[in-house]
Amino acid sequence: MAIYKIFPEKDASIYSEFPLLNTGLDEILSVSTYYNTLYPNVSRFLIQFSQTEIEDIINTKISGSVTDATGSLITGSNAAIFKSNLRCFVSDITGLNSNTTLKIYPISGSWNMGTGRYPNNPQTTNGVGWTYRSSNGVNAWPSTFNPYVTSSYSGSNIGGGTWYTGSSLGLNVTASQELSYSSNKDLNVDVTNTVLNWYSASNSLGGFSNDGFIVKQSDSDEFIADRNYVTTVDYFSIDTHTIYPPQLEFKWSDFSFNTGSSTNTIINTSRMVATLDNNGGTYRRGSVEKFRINSRPQFPIRVFQTASIYTTNNYLPTASYYAVKDLDTNEFVIDFDTTYTKISADDESSYFTLYMSGLEPERYYQILIKTEIGGEVLILSDNYYFKVING
Repeated sequence: MAIYKIFPEKDASIYSEFPLLNTGLDEILSVSTYYNTLYPNVSRFLIQFSQTEIEDIINTKISGSVTDATGSLITGSNAAIFKSNLRCFVSDITGLNSNTTLKIYPISGSWNMGTGRYPNNPQTTNGVGWTYRSSNGVNAWPSTFNPYVTSSYSGSNIGGGTWYTGSSLGLNVTASQELSYSSNKDLNVDVTNTVLNWYSASNSLGGFSNDGFIVKQSDSDEFIADRNYVTTVDYFSIDTHTIYPPQLEFKWSDFSFNTGSSTNTIINTSRMVATLDNNGGTYRRGSVEKFRINSRPQFPIRVFQTASIYTTNNYLPTASYYAVKDLDTNEFVIDFDTTYTKISADDESSYFTLYMSGLEPERYYQILIKTEIGGEVLILSDNYYFKVING
């Protein structure tokens, strides 16, 4: 069971009202539609992750293959050896409508992040904006397209990005998330098909190249000709000084319950003790750590034996899972998942593997273990703490 997170190499918002403005160093990524004194306007944001990192995860960390014996990309129901989700964390929302929908598409065309910020006066124009992909006057967003490519703009506001709506691989690369008053406003969408296209293109198997994602409101929610209509959804960018930068999250199952010749048994009482005996307490960001779980009855039955009855190690049941919380905010950074955080076992003990690269450094975290014994669900969290440091 594995969850691996990578962070953007660049991001920026683009604004129809300020077609040359670059915001590559803004701490906020904005998706909005609003009316200024003359006409309706929108903002969208672009975000890109390293193809080198994506290739490394698929080729060296995920168990299984994304190609068949002929070297072709595996698609359809047999392709799901991993899931990949784009995750962005909300900063602020204004004027949310009950049916606001965000659309996420793969961008068709390279772009430069630039070094601008929204408040800059004069405007910085050395990177992507509404009209140009590279900088002011350089590489305009095209108005004619290849197959599977489109754009959306209003009136004379030509630009605003171009994106794929399909691919030669036959995969649906359009993702969306509906926002409502009661829903979680954080963006968390499955973009596995787009990642497969990127991987396929980089290995000469078809598809299209990685130029990142564009996030926008649905066409029906943009350029609304109503002076009172305002909907703005702001997310934290890679330049945020918070613990909420955007992420591309990979999830796959490497669950194994193979105890070999071990004579240890699965624990069968809910009155139990579980410890992380190899918890070093401090780990460097980027390291990969295997946490071993030693479990035993809290009140073991006395038997005649030479070894201490308190040193016997039992396995957790096969339906056992781990989660990780930020100790300060009490938020899950890795939530329980019946597929992707399932706890394995070998001839030594129960265990799980944790990739520290997706955890913010210089922070403390808590591990939680969830299991079910005799119909009783247990959440174990006794002193399972650690810190991630830079280096």
